[in-house]
Amino acid sequence: MSKAVSRLEQSHGVRLLNRSTHSLSLTAEGDRLLAVGKKLLADLENAEAAFAGIGNQGSAGRVRLSAPRSFAIRCIMPRLPDFLREHPDIAIDMEFKNEFQNMAVRGIDIAVGSADVSGLPGHFVRQLCTFPWVACASPAYFADHSVPKTPSDLSKHKLVGYRDVATGQFESWRFRHPKTRSIVRHLPLPHHSFDDPEAAWSAIRGGFGIGFGPAWLGREDWERGSIVETLREWRNEEAKLFAVRLDKKLTPKRVHAVQEFIVDVARSWHDEFSRSKLAVHEVY
Repeated sequence: MSKAVSRLEQSHGVRLLNRSTHSLSLTAEGDRLLAVGKKLLADLENAEAAFAGIGNQGSAGRVRLSAPRSFAIRCIMPRLPDFLREHPDIAIDMEFKNEFQNMAVRGIDIAVGSADVSGLPGHFVRQLCTFPWVACASPAYFADHSVPKTPSDLSKHKLVGYRDVATGQFESWRFRHPKTRSIVRHLPLPHHSFDDPEAAWSAIRGGFGIGFGPAWLGREDWERGSIVETLREWRNEEAKLFAVRLDKKLTPKRVHAVQEFIVDVARSWHDEFSRSKLAVHEVY
């Protein structure tokens, strides 16, 4: 310690201690430096206490969540109030997107979606569940129109299309041949088109045509029979739904809490879907 103080004196050209054979005492400069040092130590202790609070108690704070609009509205939002009542110190900031790119730049803690998860180094990826895309319409529509037997029959029908906001394009409806199991694509030429999945679903439910969307759009509608599936045996393999977060060793507890909430939401939806009419019902 004596050598360390001597080096400090020499490097700054000041004398901090009065030295004699039998005693040491602070100089005026040493006294001033001692006061500064005590303050620095107190600040360091406060900082360490704050980090300990964040790490050990840290379920408080904001969590930025990204999810497809339809999944967020239909599956997350109905259960979110109960979660927030159980975790009153967590604040949710939600973005409606099906995208895993640039999460750090966007400030996203957890992203939910069915987009491509390949090429995401430094990310933690968890599969939540699987879900089918289905061709469907209201019974009222089928009361006035023939029921399609193959995807090619869709060209004879009024279709309700969802236009991707980012590209402005309509994505192909994907089916799988019931015998050859090959992928069959139908590029819709919609009679009605929307860039919002909820608006498109309202048009389908209103009897304005056949639409194509993820099964989570309306479990209650399937159960009530206000929406029915067509081309059931042409249904493609189920898509995968993922939760992605940046793979940090010190991920805050609040982020883990929201992640487990999302896992439970997806699991519950899949269990309910597996027991629903949509898993076994089709219009012929």
